[in-house]
Amino acid sequence: MSIPADFRRVLEAGDPDWTEGLSPKLYLQFGDHLKDNLRVYSVEEFDRIAAQIRAMPVGSKQKQMVSRLYLGQSMKLEVDRDGRIVMPIRQRRKLGLEQGEVLFMGVGDYFEIWKADTFEQTVGQEVTDWLEELPEGFDPLSLVEGL
Repeated sequence: MSIPADFRRVLEAGDPDWTEGLSPKLYLQFGDHLKDNLRVYSVEEFDRIAAQIRAMPVGSKQKQMVSRLYLGQSMKLEVDRDGRIVMPIRQRRKLGLEQGEVLFMGVGDYFEIWKADTFEQTVGQEVTDWLEELPEGFDPLSLVEGL
């Protein structure tokens, strides 16, 4: 699967071991809580999350569950020289990606990988429904504090 160039630049910037000529690394998260998509984190962002999980109270149920969902259901991959990653068959099957178009969506600290038609049926429809509930001329940026 080819990673778009803009996303590769973010991964390069977020990989402390990356230098020109090397391939950036990333973390692919496929946790059960994600349902219809996969998340991709830069090394720095994933390490930040992992440190916060490790700081949770030892022996707590929350730490155990979050560790299993985030740390246990993620894998470190490397982008090859052609800007691609080899996604394991289990993760491709989770999304139904044996064939068809994929969609990459940046959402701040990570990006999501969706099967394009699944995205349209779920997220696309959810956003459309939400916008239809808002008053005419409403600016969603008004919800962001400080803007």
